[in-house]
Amino acid sequence: MQGLPNSSAAGAREKAVPEMNKENTVNSRNMIRMALAAVLCLLGTTALRAQAAAAPAAGGKIAILNVRQAIVATAEGKQASAELQSQFAPRQNELEALNKQINDLRQQIAANQNTWNDEQKGMAQAKGQRLAQQLDRKQQEMQTDVNDAQSEVVDRIGRKMMDVLDRYARENGFVAVFDSSAQSSPIIYAANSIDVTQDIIRLYDQAYPVKGGSAPAAKPAAAPAKPAAAKP
Repeated sequence: MQGLPNSSAAGAREKAVPEMNKENTVNSRNMIRMALAAVLCLLGTTALRAQAAAAPAAGGKIAILNVRQAIVATAEGKQASAELQSQFAPRQNELEALNKQINDLRQQIAANQNTWNDEQKGMAQAKGQRLAQQLDRKQQEMQTDVNDAQSEVVDRIGRKMMDVLDRYARENGFVAVFDSSAQSSPIIYAANSIDVTQDIIRLYDQAYPVKGGSAPAAKPAAAPAKPAAAKP
């Protein structure tokens, strides 16, 4: 960490504690929601593209399915999202508390940069660096654990959705179903009449109802405890 300049309060405010990149500001609630929306459906998408690779036979019907939307919109998918938010709420609060400690320490250093001696400044700077490193490590660990938990959801729902789709396609004479949510999808136009997404969601919920009959609302995370003031 860079030392404190002795002549500039503004410089002390900027350099006393490592600045957090704005993109890394702790907002774990949004991180979980966004990560879930981005990762869900990978397994289902891969399996569906493999099934739909063959060209449709003459006279056979084709359809499109937004796998990403289908998995997230099922009652089980909504329940899983709420459970993940509840599961990671304590760790998200811990990250927010650490971030607050860093911000409080930054303000404390800026306010005392003309009154603290070099030893006090050095101690405060070292503490700020330790907190920043701890925050970064815990953020990375949490992201890894969130991804692992989401992969389990994708595997569980994706495999069952392929079974639902297989039955639906055979019963309704579809010879190919294309995933409209896949990044590499060759689809450039499709009529709404061949989109079976809502049908698959409905059939999945009928085949695999969640306990209680509906997805629970996500519980709000408890407010993080107020950290003690940093003392250099």
